[in-house]
Amino acid sequence: MRMLRHIVILVAVLWFAAAEASQCSTNGLPLVKNISKLPQQNYGRSGLSHTTIAGSVLHGMKEIEVWLQTFAPGSRTPIHRHSCEEVFVVLKGQGTLYLAPSSHSKYPGNPQEFHIFPNSTFHIPVNDAHQVLNTGEHEDLQVLVVISRPPVKVFTYDDWSMPHTAAKLKFPYYWDEECYQTTTRKDEL
Repeated sequence: MRMLRHIVILVAVLWFAAAEASQCSTNGLPLVKNISKLPQQNYGRSGLSHTTIAGSVLHGMKEIEVWLQTFAPGSRTPIHRHSCEEVFVVLKGQGTLYLAPSSHSKYPGNPQEFHIFPNSTFHIPVNDAHQVLNTGEHEDLQVLVVISRPPVKVFTYDDWSMPHTAAKLKFPYYWDEECYQTTTRKDEL
């Protein structure tokens, strides 16, 4: 009986370790985890390092998603918009936020420019086109990002005068591609 109990415990530990190691595990989030041990990727975008800290596709989050993103000097996000709110906290570095709060016109138009710096925070309203640029010459720009309504559907623009109707939809987004399943998930209990 004791041997059977040890075998069951060993199998459970091995199963849990395999599930935790899986890139597409939806077993939920551990209570405490070390961010520096989470996978980082650039998803083919030079100068980007992205880590999903808490995600809908990876971890089963329903209302929010949390990312850690690092941009090398001179790198930037594409001009884009999405139908969710987004909050940034700048951890280090400096940059420029370009924001075109004209989601009701035919194209983004001329964006407003905002200087961002360590310990600054900013939010992006639903469907407002925006872009973040690292303006530092020698230092990475690192931000903590929280989005609502995951997984995110992103519309990208070639430039600020591109019509909204011509924006390219990217869904699932790069960091969700490997694990996104087309089956519908129920939100109710």
